[in-house]
Amino acid sequence: MSAYDIVRIARSGSRPTGSDYVKSIFSPFVELHGDRRYADDAAIFAGIGMLDGMAVTAIAIDKGHDTEERTKRHFGAPEPEGYRKALRLMKEAAKFHRPIVTFVDTSGAYCGIDAEERGQGEAIAENLWEMMDLDTPILAILIGEGGSGGAIALAASDRVWMLENSVYSVISPEGCASILWKDAGKAAEAAEGLKLTAHDALSLGIAEEIISEDGLGGKAFYNRLGEKIKAELDALCCESELLQKRYDRFRSFGRKYTEKR
Repeated sequence: MSAYDIVRIARSGSRPTGSDYVKSIFSPFVELHGDRRYADDAAIFAGIGMLDGMAVTAIAIDKGHDTEERTKRHFGAPEPEGYRKALRLMKEAAKFHRPIVTFVDTSGAYCGIDAEERGQGEAIAENLWEMMDLDTPILAILIGEGGSGGAIALAASDRVWMLENSVYSVISPEGCASILWKDAGKAAEAAEGLKLTAHDALSLGIAEEIISEDGLGGKAFYNRLGEKIKAELDALCCESELLQKRYDRFRSFGRKYTEKR
């Protein structure tokens, strides 16, 4: 299967959305709203839930299920208030020593002029800055598309997991092809060069684990994933020098690639 085939699967409207993961793994779960500055962004589904006796702050980018919901959620493209809502909840989690789990599925941050006027770039940058210094475990799971800064704004974490048919890239294959060759029709060629698949990310040290999609969306799938999340959070909660190790993780990016060369 080619890289672009995986991109198509990652974008499929039949895949579970971020809220599906949160509702299926954390019970009970209480959704929280608003950034306390401007509004509530429906593209970010977030709140506090329980996982086998552990209180967890869960934050998901949600694309929606039908046309009405997808329009409401901007097809999973968060606005500045969405990232600020996420950061507000992450800071609260750190204050009360709750671990954080994010579910990422976005082609990128919302690029409307109104979002830019309200500080889209600043909101993303602030998330990156603040997440690197949050003294609580952070686990990010890419469940579909992981596009550009819109994705990494919720993935500056201690661990990154990727579903086997998810992607993680600085730009979409179509955007890359348009810039390099002035031809979006070369997206498949661009996808190969971008090294955006889960296996590419694992080999480059950008992701720590690939999650099997066997039974995707079923109860057994969510139970299995929930058990893995709980075990990982338990381990991270026992880590010493968590912030230094998070910093070192990001500083190590690219080393495996240069070593291979």
